[in-house]
Amino acid sequence: MSEPTRDDIDALVGPATPHFAYQLAARLRELIGELPPDHATRRYGEEQIELLDRLGYASSKAEYTARDPRSRPGWEEIPSSAPADSPLPGNR
Repeated sequence: MSEPTRDDIDALVGPATPHFAYQLAARLRELIGELPPDHATRRYGEEQIELLDRLGYASSKAEYTARDPRSRPGWEEIPSSAPADSPLPGNR
């Protein structure tokens, strides 16, 4: 296999959902596993693995959309409304 690229990593992480975050992180670890520790692609991959870990405790990546205000009617009834950049407390 050729050396992995940032595009390869983005192809794995781009469609990630909380449900599959840890499976994708495992595939990503395999993808970058043979790269040297100081390799730029490996460092990028490790950053994305951290994102996937946060996503595993969240309900959305919420990267490109505006967040619903917590004052929205029914908010307290949403079981998990935590985005990846702010996962649920106690789960980290």
